[in-house]
Amino acid sequence: MKIALLLLLASSSAIADDASLKRCRTIGDGVQRLACYDAMVVGARPAAAAAAAAAAAAPKEMGQSQLPKEMGQSHLKTSDAEPKSVTSTIPGTLKGLNPNRHITLANGQVWRISDGTRDDQVEGTDLKVKIERNFIGTTFMVIEGTNTSPKVRRVR
Repeated sequence: MKIALLLLLASSSAIADDASLKRCRTIGDGVQRLACYDAMVVGARPAAAAAAAAAAAAPKEMGQSQLPKEMGQSHLKTSDAEPKSVTSTIPGTLKGLNPNRHITLANGQVWRISDGTRDDQVEGTDLKVKIERNFIGTTFMVIEGTNTSPKVRRVR
């Protein structure tokens, strides 16, 4: 009997207030929504939980540091003016690919192979390439006529 009573008390204190959960779900800003959930007092009375959630969702006063909304999302950003792909050629003869190799395109851009791509079979003269960005912002060099698409980073 005592064990059942202890289990009942422990489980009731672990249940969060439904109104607080619903309020946190309505917050659009991810940082503020997370702060609302973090501030939720599990097992507290609804009024206390509501006050804690409201305090967490409210903007901090001046002087206290706030994380910008964009923090950690720089790899996701692409400006509207920046194209999602660039087509050009590699002037001259290309013989093989290896990590950290710099490749200069006909348009003057210089790209560095930033992954471990090593392919001695990639050879040709004036090869057509397309620099493409995937949905999370990673950039690849698609070399026409090959199955190789190394991950690249623009040097200049």
